[in-house]
Amino acid sequence: MKVEEICANCLYEKQSRMGNAEYAKEVRRILDSRTDEDTSPYLVYLFSQVYTKMFGPRASYKEEKKKFNDLVLSMEDQIRARIEASPDPLTAALIYARTGNYIDFGALQDVKEEEFLSLFANAEPQERDLPVVQSLLGQCARADTFLLIADNCGEIVLDKLFIEQLKKRFPHLKVNVMVRGEEVLNDVTPDDAEYVGLSNIAGIISNGSNIPGTAYRMLPDTAKEILDHSDVVLAKGQGNYESLGGQGRHVFYSFLCKCDLFTGRFQVPKFTGIFLEE
Repeated sequence: MKVEEICANCLYEKQSRMGNAEYAKEVRRILDSRTDEDTSPYLVYLFSQVYTKMFGPRASYKEEKKKFNDLVLSMEDQIRARIEASPDPLTAALIYARTGNYIDFGALQDVKEEEFLSLFANAEPQERDLPVVQSLLGQCARADTFLLIADNCGEIVLDKLFIEQLKKRFPHLKVNVMVRGEEVLNDVTPDDAEYVGLSNIAGIISNGSNIPGTAYRMLPDTAKEILDHSDVVLAKGQGNYESLGGQGRHVFYSFLCKCDLFTGRFQVPKFTGIFLEE
């Protein structure tokens, strides 16, 4: 998805907060020389390369990742019971998994446990969700392979519960989950997928890098093969939408609108959940 000026300004403002003029100048250079093919996650990846060269590795989010993985793991049995008590457990699990997209240290300055729990307590399908959900499930019924492109820690526990219900409804489906290949923000890596037990119910595929999205040109051959040949693809989060959207692929997207670009684009309040079929 082309980087709009509102997004470029936001990216610059976030990167310039560290107060280093030389780094800010490099960030501005990257932004000013971007092409229409460069997405926001790819630009963040380029910023990270410059940052590491100037200052060394960025601060780790390992503590935050563990905190939210442990928080949602502590709720897992309760959430599973709520899902299974629902009239439509698979749709309920899909809605809960979307709500988990709130846990995003890239889009939000302050990720609040209380706000997450509030959003989660009020997670319900909306009328606008139903046509896309019905299309997704209808295609799963006819599919052999399913790829979920994951986003954040904490959220992946809810993704796991969704995949549990998906495999109950469609036991013939072979399910893979694509994660980040290296640490970036609080995004999911193979280690995180193993920590929450996601690797016990799905194949785990690395995107091969620390880009906070899915840049096809940067994917390893194995990941390209799986993305190209999965019958149904569900990509979670704004970063995956920004990096995959508009490329002519048939992809379902699930995310919360967490910034002005997305609330403006979809004309919804902040933290509204969106399902899209492209």
